[in-house]
Amino acid sequence: MYLYRFLLLTLLITAPAWAWSQSTTASSQSKDAQRAEDAAKTLKEVLRVPEQSIPEKLLRNAEAIIVMPEVVKMGLGIGGRRGKGLLVVRDDKGVWSNPSFVTFTGGSIGLQAGLQTADIILVFKNKKGVENIVNGKFTLGADAAVATGPVGRSAQISTDGQFKAEIFSYSRAKGLFAGIALDGAVLKIDNKANARVYGTGTTARMILENRVRPNLASVIYFRDQIEEATAQAQAAQE
Repeated sequence: MYLYRFLLLTLLITAPAWAWSQSTTASSQSKDAQRAEDAAKTLKEVLRVPEQSIPEKLLRNAEAIIVMPEVVKMGLGIGGRRGKGLLVVRDDKGVWSNPSFVTFTGGSIGLQAGLQTADIILVFKNKKGVENIVNGKFTLGADAAVATGPVGRSAQISTDGQFKAEIFSYSRAKGLFAGIALDGAVLKIDNKANARVYGTGTTARMILENRVRPNLASVIYFRDQIEEATAQAQAAQE
């Protein structure tokens, strides 16, 4: 009798904690799915009008792409940026990897006030920056040269600053799409999100080498949007 009461009491104490844990995990996965959906939507909308978008030449030669929807910029004297997104890398055969989740943080000091959100896209000309992200934190401008990206089909990547850049950065806020300066912002792998979407113990390298598959359809859909965009850019050249 006493053993029965003890077991019942233990169940009553531990059940709420277990239920809360399950609920928190489900809620986080829902946010991961939404992030992937928003990233896919951002990419699709940005590339809808080629004359006002990322140059097709840049997409054809891209080695990696990061899309971060709704990066938040806050400020009151001292400002900062915070966002989350997805990273994909192209292998030697031109095949895009499954997406790894990443975080984005950056600070700025100056007279500013208010809060603003913007979609940010980073296009990598080589994999050097990606290796730095996978191996730890990566600071834009310090670990790799970053240039505000040229816009439109006829844009030329010809100035000295752009020619030497390893990464091109873009921003869309209030419907306007243009290059943006992001020196000092830090990119990191979001290991917690990756664990939820790909399984505990999954590393970013495993994801980017396509050794694991995501459990969210929206993550696969995002990768499909990247493949479609670069395929269209390739077709435009032919």
